[in-house]
Amino acid sequence: MLGRMLKFNIRWALFYWKQDGFTLIEMMICTAIIATLAAIAIPNYVGFRNRAMTIEAIKELKLIQDVILIYYVDHYQFPDTLTQVNLNHMKDPWGNAYQYLRINGGDTKGKGKMRKDHSMVPVNSDFDLYSMGPDGQSKPPFTAKASRDDIVRAGDGGYFGKASEY
Repeated sequence: MLGRMLKFNIRWALFYWKQDGFTLIEMMICTAIIATLAAIAIPNYVGFRNRAMTIEAIKELKLIQDVILIYYVDHYQFPDTLTQVNLNHMKDPWGNAYQYLRINGGDTKGKGKMRKDHSMVPVNSDFDLYSMGPDGQSKPPFTAKASRDDIVRAGDGGYFGKASEY
């Protein structure tokens, strides 16, 4: 009989103490786990997004270069602006207009605007074409702080990528 009563009391206690929700400790542990996962995932996502935007800018620079070269074949000279090849509306992935400077046969006063490498040597002899990158700022030398994140065409089309890596 005592065994029956003890069994009944344990069942009643378990039924009575049944929880309908989570405790504060369980909620805090769950929040900590989610915060840790977010702290790992968000920087990876941002890095992936930046790399994807850089690749997109390179792809578009190659496309613009192809259109400019087709214009050169048809007219025996490079266009003065991107408007002449109807590409002035194109924006880079960061929302800025692509930059173009005609060098070969262009205005000789514009030589100061030519993109230059770390040795201050012009990186192109035909035309400069670049995106100002995420910060939307640029200076002619690649060594300038504003130019390090620019996505550039250099070596007369032999290199496409970040100015800091050229």
